[in-house]
Amino acid sequence: MAESLKLTLVTPYKKVLEEDVDEITATGSLGEFGILPGHAPFLSSLKIGEFTYKIGGKVEHMAVNWGYFEIEDDKVTVLVETAEMAQDIDVERAKAAEKRAEEALKKLTPEDKSYKIMEAALERALIRVQVASKAARK
Repeated sequence: MAESLKLTLVTPYKKVLEEDVDEITATGSLGEFGILPGHAPFLSSLKIGEFTYKIGGKVEHMAVNWGYFEIEDDKVTVLVETAEMAQDIDVERAKAAEKRAEEALKKLTPEDKSYKIMEAALERALIRVQVASKAARK
């Protein structure tokens, strides 16, 4: 059994991360899941959420936006729309986006075409603020 996982995380714009990691936690469409070396082959869609990985006892936090997660033979491939490291998140910008989305949702009904878009924008902003707060605690 391998002692680490080979993690590759890619967005449509660039390869964000390529590391050997000890552990991964992600938010799948059916809930949060964790991966350790030796895990069985697995494929999952990802939703807006927190993505963490551990290297030598140090946990790194990221905010990711929709995508796919695959593991096979201790090689993990993550394809997401966007990914931001906790320390790179502009908290004020995220809070402003949260406020804009909340205001827009107050004016919409679930039947409006823009409702789901604003709901997703609010969820992204909340996750970004949550993940950024973890970098501030280090």
